[in-house]
Order: sequence, then structure tokens, then C-alpha cells
Amino acid sequence: MSPRRKRLPNILFLGIDSLRADHMSCYGYHRLTTPYMDRFAQGGTLFERHYSPHIPTTSGYANMLTGMDAFTTQVVALRHKGPMREEVKTLPEILREAGYTSTVVGFKGNPASRGFDNYIDYKGWGSWNEGRSPKAQNLNEVAIPELERLTKQKQPWLLFLRHMDPHSPYLPPAPYERMFYHGNECDPRNKSMEPVMAFKPFCDYFASWMPPGITDKDYIIAQYDGAVAYMDACIQTLFTALEAKGILDETLVVITSDHGETLYDHDCYFDHHGIYDVTLHVPLIIRYPGKVPAGKRVSGYSWHPDLVPTLMELIGLEPGIAFDGATLSPLWRGEIPSHRSEFYLTECTWMRKHGWRTPQWKLIVALEPDFHFKPPVELYDLIADPDENVNLAETEPDVVACLRQRMEQYIAQRERETGLPNPIYSQPGWAGEGKGPFTSSEEAYNSLHIGDPTQAARLQAGEKK
Repeated sequence: MSPRRKRLPNILFLGIDSLRADHMSCYGYHRLTTPYMDRFAQGGTLFERHYSPHIPTTSGYANMLTGMDAFTTQVVALRHKGPMREEVKTLPEILREAGYTSTVVGFKGNPASRGFDNYIDYKGWGSWNEGRSPKAQNLNEVAIPELERLTKQKQPWLLFLRHMDPHSPYLPPAPYERMFYHGNECDPRNKSMEPVMAFKPFCDYFASWMPPGITDKDYIIAQYDGAVAYMDACIQTLFTALEAKGILDETLVVITSDHGETLYDHDCYFDHHGIYDVTLHVPLIIRYPGKVPAGKRVSGYSWHPDLVPTLMELIGLEPGIAFDGATLSPLWRGEIPSHRSEFYLTECTWMRKHGWRTPQWKLIVALEPDFHFKPPVELYDLIADPDENVNLAETEPDVVACLRQRMEQYIAQRERETGLPNPIYSQPGWAGEGKGPFTSSEEAYNSLHIGDPTQAARLQAGEKK
């Protein structure tokens, strides 16, 4: 590994949990949710079609921090058992060999968190009983002092921040709680929250942080947007700190997310499961003046395994690793439109599914029944139906067969290349130890549960203790 630059840059890497690209104003959202990141993006390059192919958090960060896909990491499950494969190096492990020191905030326990020199936690959760939750400010209160410490050192540093806004519970503090909503969230004439609060697996969790008597789904969506705006303002504090020290333009900054959020879409209420594009499509902004063009928008496709190879090129390191992803510089230079336009998808959370996405088509194949009673095969025309509302699996069997063949050929190819099995077939979903996969949607619906029903009942009754 040989550096090409006399001075290796510092790296500030922001992993913003559950951030949908299409709810950021710089990605065209109608609400001004990210004014500070919008302005920041003008000094760097924004990738319009960036995807997290392996859902959810555990596998998303594994791809993001290794440059590898799920076949190489063998991480697909939210409840991944044990560490990640020792043969796979994480970003801080690679950088350590080049003389970097590293700190991570809010990211213990994930297999991809291996290799950081310092681990710092912060209060990144919340509930209705605890009141409004300043998660992003809680992060700043530990991240800013650490940033001060790192900048005093002679070593180049990597600071990875895992933001828990806008991850649920969506409880942004004032004035963000009312920034995008001005109605009556408990209007009895509004029935849009009835199916949400009747959804047995999650209803107690929802009741633990949603307002008692809530009836309007748009209020909850506005809370998500408020959490995005609040997080955006808090991130500006980090940029200001770098600017005050005169090192902002000498720091390589990455902004991305592990996955998106379903909100009210697809009846997958206020969560991030499913391999619909609301979950797969995430932001990516890279800023490094002199190396990454300012004010550039890349329309080609990119995915999480491309991040580490891109960082290696930008800082001038050759780690001698055959990454599954590829550096994104040819895209911003206009040399190629995309490294790939089709890719394999997995989800292993409350259910196990996999699929294949092309610029026009999305195939989703269930490996076990899900608790939303979705059909075993889904097919969407992403051009005619970008929101994925009309399942064409039964009317377009030839397309299903073609995409399934491409997917299976790709799986076989990756298994040959890695010498490893596809982990989606063997890693546990949420059925429980020793029970095996669910045999029906009814079993899944009646078995899965998140939240404390006693606490939820008290909170929804207006009690505080």
C-alpha cells in the first residue's frame, strides 16, 4: 500500500440511518428538508441513483464500509450471527495500515464496525414518554469534542458518524415537529392511521412513540421530514466546526444512508423492510475540492460497494484488494454512464426476499411468507409505475421468467467467484431460533411482535408512569 499524496486527507463519513433520498430537497423533494446539505452538495458531487442493494442496517453498513457485496461479506441478516468474515477488511482496518487513526460514533455491535480505534456512544433513541428526542444534537455533543481531539493530532483521521435521525421514533424537537404540519393530527374524521394502529406486529411499538389518539398519517410523515430537517441543521454544525479550523476543504466528506424508509408506502408502515425503491434508493454526496468536481450531479447508477474503492482512489491508496465495487470517478468524469445498471437485491429482516432490478423492471421473490401478506412473486414496471403499485407478475410471466433467470445466473456466478454460498438462503430471518422459516403469512403475522404492550397501553391512555 503506497500513498501517492504527501498529506493524506482526513475523512468525515456520515452514515445517516433510514434517510430516503426522495425526501431530501436536493433530490427534488417538494419540502425544503435539507437546506444545509443542499448547499454543501453544491461544493461536491451528488449521485442521483445510488442504491443500498442489501437491506437492512446490518448488511447495508457492511457493504458501505468494505467495498464488498453480500456474497463476499456473507452478511445479509439484520440479526447476523457472529462477526464478519476475517478475510474482509473494513475501511478503518485498511486506513490503519496507511497511518490513519479512526473513531466511530453510535455504531457498536454491527459486524462492519470492526477495526475502529475509538468507539463512542450517544443517546440515539427515544419514546413519547421521554419527550422530544434531540438525537442529532446528542451526537454533536460527543462528536464535536472528538473532532477537536482528532484535529490536534498529526495523524490523518477517519471519523464515522452514525446519525439516528430520521430513524424511528420520529420525535424531532421544536420547531421541527410543526415545521411541515399545521393541521389536527387527532381529527376523528381522519381514518388514515387506523390500519397502522391495527397492525398487530408493530402496533405497540408505534404506540410507544406516536401521539395518543393519532389519526392522520400525514402528521407522522411530517415528523419524519422534521427529523430530516433537524438532522440537517445539526450536521451544519459539523461543517462549521471544520470550517472554523480551516480544514473543511482539506477533508474528504461522504454523506449517505444505510437504507431508506417505507413511511406509508406499500402498507409497510413506518419501517424499512421490503426491497421497494423507497428502501433501496439512498443519497450519496461526496465533497473533496480539487479531486471531486463541485456542483456535479451524476445520473448513472451506483451502489454501496462502490464507496470504499472510490475513497481509496481519492486519497491515493492502493490496498491491493479486489473490491466488488468500483471507483465512481469515471462517472463524474463522464467516461461511462454506470458500472452496472442491473443488480441483485436481498432483504433479511422480518422476512426473507431477494430480487433483481433493471432500469425498467423490479422482480421480488419471497423466500418465505411475509407478515404483510404480499404475494410470493412481485413484478413492477419502473418506467410506467415508478412507485411500484401495480404488480404485473401474473400478466407478464415471460418477464418474470427472464428476470429470474438473470438473477439465478448471477447468484451462480457470484457463488463460483467467491467459493461461498448465497447467504440469503441460510441466514435466519425473524422466525426464531430452531423454528425455521415461516410457513404462512398468518404464522408470521401472529408470531412477530415489537414493543411493550403494557407500556404502549399506558402511553396511549395519557399516563406518564
